[in-house]
Amino acid sequence: MKIGMAHGAGGEMMQSLISDIILSNITNKRVNGGIGLDELDDGATIPLGDSEIVISTDGHTVDPIFFPGGDIGKLSIAGTVNDISVMGAKPVAIASAMVIREGFPADDLEIILRSMDEVCTESDVAIITGDTKVMEKDKLDKIIIITTGIGIVKKDEVKSDSGLEIGDKLILSGSIGDHGISLMSYREGFGFETDLKSDVAPIWEIVEKSLEIGGVKAMKDPTRGGLANTLNELATKSNVGMLINEDNVPVKKEVLAASEMLGIDPYEVANEGKVVMGVEADKAEEILKAIRTTKYGKEAQIIGEVTDDDHVILETSLGGKRILEPPIADPVPRVC
Repeated sequence: MKIGMAHGAGGEMMQSLISDIILSNITNKRVNGGIGLDELDDGATIPLGDSEIVISTDGHTVDPIFFPGGDIGKLSIAGTVNDISVMGAKPVAIASAMVIREGFPADDLEIILRSMDEVCTESDVAIITGDTKVMEKDKLDKIIIITTGIGIVKKDEVKSDSGLEIGDKLILSGSIGDHGISLMSYREGFGFETDLKSDVAPIWEIVEKSLEIGGVKAMKDPTRGGLANTLNELATKSNVGMLINEDNVPVKKEVLAASEMLGIDPYEVANEGKVVMGVEADKAEEILKAIRTTKYGKEAQIIGEVTDDDHVILETSLGGKRILEPPIADPVPRVC
């Protein structure tokens, strides 16, 4: 087997690569009984007294590095802050490594660094250590940023992917497909007459408001593979099914139009500033109201509920039902 682009694009092919090659060749996958690599959660945990340290790491190879609504710097911090947040932990620190191509413009690097700093300031997170490498101009495409995030949470308050129960309600914090469609449209020069921008943003405020109310069972940010992949991961790990109301899933008209033109399912397209949250049914309306008061949660909706089915079922706008399958891979490569 040779590694292809689809192996890094979320969905079933990436899961196959992780399970068949990566996990099978690593022996020590957890520390002191915490959540480890085997769980394939958004982060891992290290027990420490009455608390747990949550840690997550991500490499960013987005193309282009500047896109409508953001850049690789903003993406790198927001993405890592979000992975820590959906574990129920408050993000506190970031370690960052950069691999930069020889000849890369210093002005562009400063813009990227300022974007990183802005998201850190917004999220009350510090960049505390890092590393910088430079490679020959013919060996690297512009710049790669690797970020590792650290958060803290009480031991009994960690949120894992497997926490859903039948009857829980599912909340989506905003519209889907914005990041992948806006990036692809800009990258490929399709020239759509639209102001669509990436949704890249930190979601900690949304998570924090929800956790203050209580009743949050599981969370995940729908990045590579989009909403379809995220819902299926949550359902599979929790051994439940889902019923999703298509009319309640927010999708911008620009995303729908571009998706139809390109033959892409917006449910499979990456997002970079959203969260899917499974919550206790009697807390759902209160949590939804709280999320809608936040900067990035004004379009939030209750999109469905957890069932005892074996599949994620989408109740369509036409009144029918179809199985929402996990994608083979995200149809838009190099989105993060």
